[in-house]
Amino acid sequence: MTAVAAPPLTPAGIRIAIAPVLERLAATSAAREQARDFAVDDVRALAAAGVVRTGLAVADGGAGGTLRDVVEVVIDVARADSSVAQALRSSFLTAHQVATRPDLPQRAALVERLGRGDLFAGTANERSGGAGGQIATTARRDGDGWVVDGEKYYSTGGLYASWFSAQAVADDGTVVRFTVPVDRAGVEVLDDFDAVGQRLTASGTTRLRHVRVHADEATVAGDAVPDNPFVGSWAQLYLAAVQAGIAARALDDAVRVVRDVARPIKHSTAARSVDDPYVRQTVGQIAARAQAARAVVLLAAETLDAVRGLTGAEARRAGAAASVHVAQAGVVAIESALAASELLFDVGGGSLTDRDLGLDRHWRNARTAANHNPRQWKQAVAGAYHLTGAEPPTTGLF
Repeated sequence: MTAVAAPPLTPAGIRIAIAPVLERLAATSAAREQARDFAVDDVRALAAAGVVRTGLAVADGGAGGTLRDVVEVVIDVARADSSVAQALRSSFLTAHQVATRPDLPQRAALVERLGRGDLFAGTANERSGGAGGQIATTARRDGDGWVVDGEKYYSTGGLYASWFSAQAVADDGTVVRFTVPVDRAGVEVLDDFDAVGQRLTASGTTRLRHVRVHADEATVAGDAVPDNPFVGSWAQLYLAAVQAGIAARALDDAVRVVRDVARPIKHSTAARSVDDPYVRQTVGQIAARAQAARAVVLLAAETLDAVRGLTGAEARRAGAAASVHVAQAGVVAIESALAASELLFDVGGGSLTDRDLGLDRHWRNARTAANHNPRQWKQAVAGAYHLTGAEPPTTGLF
């Protein structure tokens, strides 16, 4: 019997395929957080449905979607469970690199891994006591490969991933970037992330003890500066999309609570909470915040997509402007998610603070994500750009 080829991926098809998975995630997110129960099966189902390949070219086995298509999917996932969306961030960033860099090292291998639904984790972060960005993890030459020792923190998605990427420093100061299987001897992924929010993002420590890195798994960081050096914009836009998803979920829960749970306070003129004018006004506020977050993130995605394909000075100018645009979107998305998830408690009484409802997780998740890249810096960078034309930093945080 001739095998029937699977239909090609499309952004719309991916969203349809993942809809039942997102329903399960949304229904169980509060209980899973309380039990520290990672959604392993559902995350694998999302990967199998091709969610990470939304923006990958059709020729590379993807759906050929735009950055707006990708952002819409990320918002959908974050609306169901923002911890899952955050855990998938490294995988989406890997797919974006493949989609935008024909010269990407090990690109063919990454295309193959993405095609079979592999997930990725990676971080440069360490708790070595040194300055931010300082790397204490070491790489020692061993034949044509390397042996790596060290510890990395904020290994987001590490418990879901098949591959782990990081950086190490050789004796001569050379920065070695590497990607190894998480089941490689000497790799240990710990579930020790203990923040107030994003508790199920699997963002703990990854220990590297005499880990063998083969020659084709490593690259040495070069000094070449791309035409558009503002390479962190997509990573920051992803975080803003997670915030937009949190704001959307706060609205979902506000509507559900008012319709199904809340009772009017004693001196209300309404017989039902849905008819209370102040509850209506509060839900309207939450809806406006959710809409604002979604709108600025989608517009920033379109702006960032327009930079693709530009070269030379034009690419640098457009890249700087897009980086500022993303930073501004991040500020609005963060503040909208924080406000929406706090206003949620104004649609009912004291019972809304019951732990079993888990409604506090939206604010905690938004607050924890917001602390990754403080918005004061984003605002100051945007202000300097508008006032003096100063370019944003190329550190990846804007």
